[in-house]
Amino acid sequence: MDKGVLDELYSVIKDRKENPMEGSYTNYLFDKGIDKILKKVGEESTEVIIAAKNKNKDEFVGEICDVVYHLMVLIVEKNIELNDIAEELYKRSKKIGNKKAERKPVEKI
Repeated sequence: MDKGVLDELYSVIKDRKENPMEGSYTNYLFDKGIDKILKKVGEESTEVIIAAKNKNKDEFVGEICDVVYHLMVLIVEKNIELNDIAEELYKRSKKIGNKKAERKPVEKI
């Protein structure tokens, strides 16, 4: 997958927030606010789960795209940069292979 596609989607969504376009579904979500955006993320996540149980790959991919789009709207709404997410994923990638049981518990003071 081309990372540029996600960067481009993020840029378009951010631009819609900064420069509203009449008739834009993205602007509709921003205008309705956080509750509507969260509702759509929840609905689309549920549809991904249902599609995953079916055998139709195209339907599953479509639902994943819907949830990614709505997550991007949420990310922009919360003023999170894609780089913030990339940095966190990078930090987590350094932990790959570390089993939780092998980690030392933090002592309580």
